[in-house]
Amino acid sequence: MQIIIFEDEKTLRFSPLADLKPVYDLVTGCHSLRERFVVAFGGRQKPTWHLRRHIAPWFGETNPGSVVNSVLEEDVMLVNGRLLCDTAVMQFIDAGRVEPGEAIIQNGNLLFCRTTAGPLPFSGTVFPDTIDGIVLAGAYSCIEVSGFRLIENLWDPVAMHPAMMAEDGKVLALGRIDGEVHPSAIMVNPSAITVEKGAEVKAGAVLDASDGFIYIGADAVVEPVALLMQNVFIAPGARVKSGARIYSNVCIGGGSKAGGEIEDSIMEPFSNKQHDGFLGHSYISSWCNLGAGTDTSDLKNNYSPVSIETARGKMATGQQFLGLIMGEHSKCSIGTRFNTGTVVGTSSNVFGNGMPAKYVPSFSWGDGHTGNGEYQADKAVETARKVMARRKIAMSAAYEAMFRAVDAGR
Repeated sequence: MQIIIFEDEKTLRFSPLADLKPVYDLVTGCHSLRERFVVAFGGRQKPTWHLRRHIAPWFGETNPGSVVNSVLEEDVMLVNGRLLCDTAVMQFIDAGRVEPGEAIIQNGNLLFCRTTAGPLPFSGTVFPDTIDGIVLAGAYSCIEVSGFRLIENLWDPVAMHPAMMAEDGKVLALGRIDGEVHPSAIMVNPSAITVEKGAEVKAGAVLDASDGFIYIGADAVVEPVALLMQNVFIAPGARVKSGARIYSNVCIGGGSKAGGEIEDSIMEPFSNKQHDGFLGHSYISSWCNLGAGTDTSDLKNNYSPVSIETARGKMATGQQFLGLIMGEHSKCSIGTRFNTGTVVGTSSNVFGNGMPAKYVPSFSWGDGHTGNGEYQADKAVETARKVMARRKIAMSAAYEAMFRAVDAGR
């Protein structure tokens, strides 16, 4: 049976975070949704992938050997890529809980569908950008279920993050100090701390795992006098800057630089917030750069729930805490102050004298208010290429085409 992890019609809700990656590459807790699928399947079976066409060439290039947008077997199981793959998901797949001709629905979301290749409207060579799960389910016998976890809104990766960090911490291999720790560094409750081989914790750093866990990946560096506490995951190759205060459910992606004060936030690989300033309850995508002294508000003065604005309009999140959601390759100038629940699109250059708009569209030049300019695609590509080269990553033709497709489609 071929397992196809698919992007459904609700994937577009996750713009700008999913503009340059499939929705299952979004991170909550210590891992992306795709990593959770891969680990759960283990070596016994490799899932295959459906994703939007403008992303597919780059995805195939960076994941060699992966089956992308292809039906290879007669027996097919579609699995929603927005699911948080856990024991319940794998039981449905492994135990044959889904019979041929059945569609499993939860709150208007198609979670699973088992079918033969023939009836699928995309069984040929051209897949749709997204699969309308409910329309597809209408051709099958539908069974309503409950209890499965999936991301449904742009802010869900942040909202679910604390619980997922706690859950992920329970299965991390903690209590191993294989890297280099300076004698003057302080480790509280080392049984809940791991410093992987090749990692370095420098003089005066404090790793306090008295209320949570701390994981330092291979070749990561924690600079002098940094403080880490209350569930912190530092991915391989990341760097925590001197004097940083990182606490309360923070995931720093590989190759990223993290400094200042960071709380309850996700930084994807190769993002940069190495200077002072506060980042709270936020999602910072890859290749973003926050200028020195950038601050995010994550709590309204009247303590009421936060609303956000996107290209789809204003939405109530129901969250009391929500900071900045920033798409890939966006940047802000020194001293930028972001309002509670601000959304910044892909490849925007944010600067100005006042507080930026709560929604800064993709490829913007300015603070998102009326009259600001547009970041021309050629110049945006040129800058992105330089940024990636600084981390010794060359922008491929497939990546550039994907990047330009986002600009053309906005």
